[in-house]
Amino acid sequence: MVVLDLLGRRTALRILWELRGTPMTFRALQDACETNARLLNTRLTELKGAGLVEHGEGGYRLSAEGRRLEAALQPLLGWAKGWATRDPGAFEATDHEKPE
Repeated sequence: MVVLDLLGRRTALRILWELRGTPMTFRALQDACETNARLLNTRLTELKGAGLVEHGEGGYRLSAEGRRLEAALQPLLGWAKGWATRDPGAFEATDHEKPE
């Protein structure tokens, strides 16, 4: 799926996460995402091209389609919160997965 390829790129989901509130300037978004200007510019170009982000007064923000994606990801956020509270040892490699 093309959308999973786009969302799986470095910082793409972080940008969308940071834009879930009020619009942000490029510099504020760069600081929030803890990334460099070149990568941020590349991702913003891709996300704008996909119709998920737009730039206007006040800076960058989620487009209407970006908001729809945010709503679609809410169940994943709920699952992730539960996953984060699981038994910490549950994620450790099993004996057959451990390097020798």
